Amino acid sequence: LENKPEEEIEAIENESEVIKFSTAVVADAIKLGVSDIHIEPYEHVFRVRFRIDGSLMEVNQPPKTLASAIVSRIKILAQLDISEKRKPQDGRIKLTVAGEPIDYRVSSCPTLFGEKIVLRLLDQSNLQLDMTKLGFEPKQIEVFKNGISQPYGMCLVTGPTGSGKTTTLYSALAE
Repeated sequence: LENKPEEEIEAIENESEVIKFSTAVVADAIKLGVSDIHIEPYEHVFRVRFRIDGSLMEVNQPPKTLASAIVSRIKILAQLDISEKRKPQDGRIKLTVAGEPIDYRVSSCPTLFGEKIVLRLLDQSNLQLDMTKLGFEPKQIEVFKNGISQPYGMCLVTGPTGSGKTTTLYSALAE
């Protein structure tokens, strides 16, 4: 590092800081049982909030100068187009943490002060895959399974955030 220009050294240090920060945020989220991570730019601050038991709680305010790099790192991991900053994008990150598969659904949305990123965490190890334990009656399970097994058409699963749409779909596919 001694022979490199000052700008290059700063860029390397920032890159390392971004990787450490991104990893730490995800690790903390898993430990706390977070369902969503919100990474949000504002005019003067850049903040990270976790959704825990339905409530958003601010957990960090990284330097605003790192906002673009952090967003780009997450978009790369989610295989999103980092050059597209004016349109919303959706992707996913699949990781294994402590031997357990963790699925992250990633959404980016342009805002007035930069891109907002939301990561929805799905810990598949905690997934309840028995549809009868999800509250479905036997007749409902039969109709649903018949619908998703058809080679045509579609089956809509709707509901508010956290109502079990993804769990229902994973359960249906597991059986």
